[in-house]
Amino acid sequence: MRSDDESGFLARTIAAGDGLKLYVRDYACSEATAHNRPPVFCLPGLTRNSRDFHQLALLLSQDSLDPHRVITLDARGRGLSERDPDKSHYNLAVEAQDVLTVCAALDISQAIFIGTSRGGLVLHMIAASRPDILKAVILNDIGPLLERNGLADIRDYLNRDKKPANWSEAVEILRENHGNAFAALAEDDWQDMARAIYAVVDEKPVADYDPAIALQMQALDLDAPIPDLWAQFQGFQDIPLMVIRGENSKLLTQSTTDEMARRHPGIVVKIADGQGHAPILHLGDIPKAIGAFISGL
Repeated sequence: MRSDDESGFLARTIAAGDGLKLYVRDYACSEATAHNRPPVFCLPGLTRNSRDFHQLALLLSQDSLDPHRVITLDARGRGLSERDPDKSHYNLAVEAQDVLTVCAALDISQAIFIGTSRGGLVLHMIAASRPDILKAVILNDIGPLLERNGLADIRDYLNRDKKPANWSEAVEILRENHGNAFAALAEDDWQDMARAIYAVVDEKPVADYDPAIALQMQALDLDAPIPDLWAQFQGFQDIPLMVIRGENSKLLTQSTTDEMARRHPGIVVKIADGQGHAPILHLGDIPKAIGAFISGL
């Protein structure tokens, strides 16, 4: 990440319903604009954390014309949120309730939600149970239908579980896992990705999530039917919706994106050129597209 990746926000700790402590970053804008515009609430992917959104959060909260308060969450077991002693709690229903608990603690009655990968699946659950809290939704390379090829890629690189001895090795591991799909990334972007994914333990980069989360994915049986979330997707019907699809994504296909557009005619679709699963949201013209979507909401 940027050298100032620990500034620009207030770090908060909020207790989930079962008492587990959740880490939240709160990127404030001016008090006047905070009351006039809905906040943006960002949910990361399966093994990712709030650092993925840091640069986007700075752009949105410090925008000179249309600033928004931005909230980013480390889901339970990820980043600086506590690891759950009951590993069965790493599921979409519990994680959706955690989001609602954080909203209640921060007195957020409505927000614009951005969900990357698993974060977008969590938003499908919220759309089915609490659509009133969704002012608008941005799904980052995720939809109601998951492709086996994309799931296999995630499972396979988690199974490899290579452990870097230093930051150079961390970058090389990421290039090995994702390089073919992310031609748009420059050298600094790969370093940023490494700093977002890995924590520092004993001066070495270490994957920043509970290993039990990866075990769930590693044990995935791709020969079994994969449940879809089309019924939950209907919950977005009356909500402004944007989907960002990585040009090289295997998890969210163009055909699924087209079907989403058919079922939600008002959807805004943005293709992240030169990126795979899941697009980095502060790169290229993606921030401009997000800004245009949320302007005036």
